[in-house]
Amino acid sequence: MAHPQIAAFARLAKENTKPNRLIAGQKTRLSRTMHDIRYDAVNDEFFVTNPFARAIMVFRGGADGEEAPIRVIQGPKTQLVGVDRLDVDTVHNEIYVPNDDSILVFARNASGDVAPLRVLKGPDTGLDAAGTLAVDPINNVFVTARDTVLSGEGARSRLLIFDRTASGNTKPLRVISGPKTGIIRVNQLQIYAPKGWLVATMPGFYDMQEPDGIFVGIWSVHDNGDVAPRWKIAGPKSLILKPRGVAINPKDKEILVADMRQNAVLTYYFPEIF
Repeated sequence: MAHPQIAAFARLAKENTKPNRLIAGQKTRLSRTMHDIRYDAVNDEFFVTNPFARAIMVFRGGADGEEAPIRVIQGPKTQLVGVDRLDVDTVHNEIYVPNDDSILVFARNASGDVAPLRVLKGPDTGLDAAGTLAVDPINNVFVTARDTVLSGEGARSRLLIFDRTASGNTKPLRVISGPKTGIIRVNQLQIYAPKGWLVATMPGFYDMQEPDGIFVGIWSVHDNGDVAPRWKIAGPKSLILKPRGVAINPKDKEILVADMRQNAVLTYYFPEIF
């Protein structure tokens, strides 16, 4: 099996394009599975999760080859369970981590076996296997959701919107849930904070290869209740089969979608949200 690696491409890279840089090797501490990566443009760093090691690794923006992370958050004091996904608030210098039945918040420059700055946890939170998250430092909220729902389950994911500084056993400010939303499960979230738009991938049931009802949905962080998305990317022309990852490129007014079944990154010109 090839060693885990991170490849960096130019924005306009197309099929069969070589990466500009390749990060791989023992010193990188990368694992076979990396479910999230976030770039911090302010500090020129990127953050990668290692769910097997229950660790968050931080690399310098220009990392290349067998280069070690500049910081690693790991150890019993962190309370990290699986560390699938995360988001970085560069305005308030914080890292947000969905952690099953809790949300953990760390200082952006934290390193080693460190305790969270805040922990959101308890029955009033409504957190149920929280697996994905995005933070909005302008509207002072973060959004989280369950990312694993099986076809035999009666449960459905919900978008839970909290105050950015929520901690303890705190209720969400708003909940987006119900048949009009079309939400089954949510795999990854991104927020375009200047307009308060929430972009979410909806890949359908976890245990189905090409499920029905898949789409990329866009809501406002101010939405509440059983509300349909403001916009959707879906249908045969979209080429989406099972969308998992999503990124936003404000400069070029694009939404980028990583599709599990296509083994591809699909780029859409979407000026409506910018």
